[in-house]
Amino acid sequence: MRQIVTHFTDNDLYTFTCQYYILETYPRAEVEYSFFDRNGTKYPAGFAKLLQEQVDGMRNVVITQEEVDYMRDSCYFLPLWYFTFLRGYRFNPAEVRISQDEEGHLDITVHGKWFSTIMWEMPLLSAISELMHELNGDLARYDAALEERRARAKAEKIFAGGITLGDMGTRRRLSFAHQDMVIRAMKEVYESRQWPGIFTGTSNVYLAMKYGTKCLGTMSHQLISFEETVSGIFECNFNVMKKFSDVYDGDNGIFLYDCFGDKVFFNNLSKRMAMMYKGLRVDSGNEEEQTEKIIAKYRSLGIDPATKQVVYSNGLDVDRAIEIHKYCNGRVQDSYGIGTQITCDVTGCKPMNIVVKLTRGRITELREWHDCVKLSCDKGKTLGNPAKCQYLLSVVGE
Repeated sequence: MRQIVTHFTDNDLYTFTCQYYILETYPRAEVEYSFFDRNGTKYPAGFAKLLQEQVDGMRNVVITQEEVDYMRDSCYFLPLWYFTFLRGYRFNPAEVRISQDEEGHLDITVHGKWFSTIMWEMPLLSAISELMHELNGDLARYDAALEERRARAKAEKIFAGGITLGDMGTRRRLSFAHQDMVIRAMKEVYESRQWPGIFTGTSNVYLAMKYGTKCLGTMSHQLISFEETVSGIFECNFNVMKKFSDVYDGDNGIFLYDCFGDKVFFNNLSKRMAMMYKGLRVDSGNEEEQTEKIIAKYRSLGIDPATKQVVYSNGLDVDRAIEIHKYCNGRVQDSYGIGTQITCDVTGCKPMNIVVKLTRGRITELREWHDCVKLSCDKGKTLGNPAKCQYLLSVVGE
């Protein structure tokens, strides 16, 4: 079987920005990640073996000089020593455990030092997705000319609709080749004329480098989920905001606020942090309701919401993004991250609904383990130990 992930930076930027944050704040932390298939997919017999081959092959995927040069230029907020670290980084397949039950369900965990294991999320998810689409025959049926026409038509609709859009579709893409085509097509369409909308780039570092677009990404839920085990549910958002801002000296200023629901976050958002961060990302809940809460909170702090960016990324398609854009109506600087509906919206193909999430952690190898959970504003996105989730929900009064 061919190796699916062959480029070190075929990964989301937030993997690298979070990795540097971890090296600076919790360099001795150990964690465990778990795989979740929200559709309960029964994978074909032997799938675990094929995936293990992909994992084993990752030990040969190392960063190139071209990738280092690109990241040094575009990721100016990362220090030079971090690229020395990346040169020495090697994927360790021993950190990944894969099994498959008699019904075909996958059980995958990643266990080890946090700064090391964080690199596995995207390679695992993109490999699982592409493997499954290949075994389902989706790649054999793929009509490249048709899908490029569809991608270009979608890009025209996006930009004509005034949408500020970035691709966030690495983890559940049909294939690397399809995502590559989509980014190329979107860039060509965007550059073909003047549009009301804006193409902001892609979260995929390699494809941003290849096509000379902006590379997007700041942080992920796992930073807050881990911090809850250290400082508690009521202080974890504030503490991550402060630590992240300290690490990046004010850069990377979009905060993902919904790890424990909006109530906990908004109750503890200080004016200093609200002013320090460029904006917020809405990744769960009803977008209209979240927009009103964001606007109300900024106004209560004496901040003009129109000066703040709000990134919407909760499983959107193009029509929904246009609908939200019209609703915002300039009251905030709205922008959109669309993933699956860009990189796996393919004729006759059903996208996967898979994630890898942090489920346990400890701040050093000498400390006790704690369950890491995510509550979100969508019950369907709540993940982790059910008893702890229920307890935290009772504590915050949700």
